[in-house]
Amino acid sequence: MAQPFALPPLPFAEGALAPVISAQTLGFHYGKHHKTYVDNLNKLVAGTEFEGQSLEAIIKATAGKADKSGIFNNAAQTWNHTFYWNSLKPNGGGPASGALAQKIDAAFGSYDKFKSEFANAAVTQFGSGWAWLVVDAGALKLVKTGNAENPISKGQTPLLTIDVWEHAYYLDYQNRRPDHVNAIIEKLLNWDFAAENLRKA
Repeated sequence: MAQPFALPPLPFAEGALAPVISAQTLGFHYGKHHKTYVDNLNKLVAGTEFEGQSLEAIIKATAGKADKSGIFNNAAQTWNHTFYWNSLKPNGGGPASGALAQKIDAAFGSYDKFKSEFANAAVTQFGSGWAWLVVDAGALKLVKTGNAENPISKGQTPLLTIDVWEHAYYLDYQNRRPDHVNAIIEKLLNWDFAAENLRKA
């Protein structure tokens, strides 16, 4: 029998992102929401052709297929959340450096322009979803996706993401999504993770 998907450990302690993201929010977001997506995915793929496949393969095979939406939503949300935790780090944020900084300047004009456009993508995503910095055909772009959608089903390579589902911030910020987004960009973005993803793109 194929090994079921497991909830990966967080790359930091539960309280390490406070005060931007409280331990309480992280406890619910990771320990309840993320875990539920993993548990649901294991139930949904058991005994199907997707059992034993990678998350990426399942996402690509089920994207846009109404009869596979349950599998897609739980596979994509499992992947998205794991990617999101790695997009954050304590004492992160601020400008990128090295090759990534040069690419950001080339694509957006400056770090400040990038920061403004990334925040705008996250804040203007209507309802639940995600804002992403991606590589698309060799160029950096910002995209936003609704609900569980993610860029890998469109052939793009994600570098970083911000989760703007309400459960990501509501306990700490209530309806102040812009405050949450700006704090993540300024204090938590993990540019080392983004640079590693850029090297693989």
